[in-house]
Amino acid sequence: MVMPVGSNTKSDLAPVLMACCLAMLAVGDNSTAIMAALPDMKGSLQLGPAEVEWVVNAYLLTAAIFIIVGGGAADQLGARRSSVAGIALFALASLIIALAPAGFVVVGARALQGLGAAFAVAGTLAAVTEAAPDARRAEAIGAWTGFLMVGFSIGPLVGGAVTHYAGWRFIFWLNVVAMVPAALMLLRHPGAGSRRTISMDWAGLGILAVFMVTLISGLQALAHVRINPLAAIVPLALAAIALLALIRMEMRRPQPLVDFGLFANRNFAIATGLLFLVMFDIMTLLLYYNLFAQSADGLGISAVAAGLSLLPLSVALFAFARAAPSIAMRIGVRRMLTGGSLLLALGCAIIWSSLQIEARLALLMPGLFVAGAGIALVYASAPRLGLATLPQLQAGKGSGMLNSCSFLGGTVGVTFGGIVFALSGFSSVLVLLGVSALASAVLCLRLPVE
Repeated sequence: MVMPVGSNTKSDLAPVLMACCLAMLAVGDNSTAIMAALPDMKGSLQLGPAEVEWVVNAYLLTAAIFIIVGGGAADQLGARRSSVAGIALFALASLIIALAPAGFVVVGARALQGLGAAFAVAGTLAAVTEAAPDARRAEAIGAWTGFLMVGFSIGPLVGGAVTHYAGWRFIFWLNVVAMVPAALMLLRHPGAGSRRTISMDWAGLGILAVFMVTLISGLQALAHVRINPLAAIVPLALAAIALLALIRMEMRRPQPLVDFGLFANRNFAIATGLLFLVMFDIMTLLLYYNLFAQSADGLGISAVAAGLSLLPLSVALFAFARAAPSIAMRIGVRRMLTGGSLLLALGCAIIWSSLQIEARLALLMPGLFVAGAGIALVYASAPRLGLATLPQLQAGKGSGMLNSCSFLGGTVGVTFGGIVFALSGFSSVLVLLGVSALASAVLCLRLPVE
């Protein structure tokens, strides 16, 4: 996405930044708060294991598909109009979920929520960039990123507390409460940013959607591959065909939706892999930890207790995300990303060890903190690594692809985690996450020595 630069004044920046930060706080919180609510949602809506996964995956998958076009929408409609559209969709979807009578309604509304998030994330970032004068642009973008990370960090605690004291539906009412004033503030300051006419690659978008949906459907079916192998083989084969067709078509287009040529840049390719793996880890950890913690066979604790037990992870996410730039300056990006990946692997090992002893909390809390520190260092720094060496005109498209791969990683993680969790429990999920973190560390070693 090419960021439009307007001529807004400082007085215009304040309300726009406030609105965009409020929206990102809600989006970040929504991404993780639902994890604490899923055990209650599973019971009240009578959701099966596959439906529980789709409550998470419908959001992540839709966001992964449409985040790439979110930047183009901001360019065509104007950043603030695109932001309002995304925020409104997100609020509407949250309202539907809050009133949902059945699981299939929740899954459909979660997909709509993912669409809204895709446009809101891309649009608000463009709106903040447009509204801020050159001298304050870095500060404004830092605030936008900070509120998104704060929401992501406090989500488990908020989700657990709200579910315990008011019920899971109130989580989505809170989204509406946050999003409506954010949209109204942006409507009062519509801006005059430049708009460009861009041809939309509908064929590319359609094939991308086919690839992602068939991939996840096929991966989910692997759980029953012995009983019905075709249920996994057919969608996975379709996913492979769709991916090959997408690469062939996009490589020929002068302005592709998915610019595979960017992967020729080693830093960008590695950053994409790191974001895929770190989102694989965080979404899988949060979902299956909460299911384990709130089950009678696991820790047997309430939703609010599960949220409180994740407080060390939340604190580490926020603190180390803020510290990541200064750490990178001291020891270098390569060492920091490698260290972050190894910290995540160590955290998973400590959590796994805590499940083998009676005094679980003595190891569980430090393990969650160490894992959160590792996640934050990678998640906060990989996008900068990927975009730093791209030309300015490719930064928007590169950002969309990084975000898309990140969301896809979360979806794949939830799906694989579901198979492992059903077969051998949370301990094996931690082994899966540890292997993923070690793969991330190996990937970091491919970065040039600083």
